[in-house]
Amino acid sequence: MVAAIIAGAAVAAAAYAGKYGIEAWQAFKLRPVRPRMRKFYEGGFQSAMTRREAALILGVRESVAAEKVKEAHRRVMVANHPDAGGSHYLASKINEAKDMMLGKTKSSGSAF
Repeated sequence: MVAAIIAGAAVAAAAYAGKYGIEAWQAFKLRPVRPRMRKFYEGGFQSAMTRREAALILGVRESVAAEKVKEAHRRVMVANHPDAGGSHYLASKINEAKDMMLGKTKSSGSAF
């Protein structure tokens, strides 16, 4: 008799756990989709680089300290350096963006 009561309680517990699992899974599927990665600038390059475009390339604000610009430049160049399989064109645009943000450019444009 006791074994039947314990078996019945175990079946009821398994049923409640299954019901909770199904409800949790359905709630998980209905949640809004969020991007897993940071959203990057999707536009192309302008003919003459502006300070806004330079900030978008480096991933910093337009009014940022020089140390943050150098840190952002280093981070982006590691991912896009030509010696590591990156593009020469992108590397020149990244360097141009750094120069623009640091005030070292005369709007001469990139080498490409």
